[in-house]
Amino acid sequence: TSAGTSTTVELASEVAVFNSAAAGTNYAVAILTAASGSVVGNITVGGGERLTIVKSPTYAMYSVNAAVMFTPVNTRV
Repeated sequence: TSAGTSTTVELASEVAVFNSAAAGTNYAVAILTAASGSVVGNITVGGGERLTIVKSPTYAMYSVNAAVMFTPVNTRV
């Protein structure tokens, strides 16, 4: 993920999120209706934390720090 750039994460409906920063270094992730759309949700991801976010495929995600990485996943296989 490029810091400051929103992405639909390849139109994924399930997105793995990883914060590669050290423990205790938390970063916010925003979920938006589109690349420059309205914010529909926020979450804070702790340093070293991995989680999966379920979203609409057209929604975009954004983080202010490049330590937070997004990748599309399919948990239904």
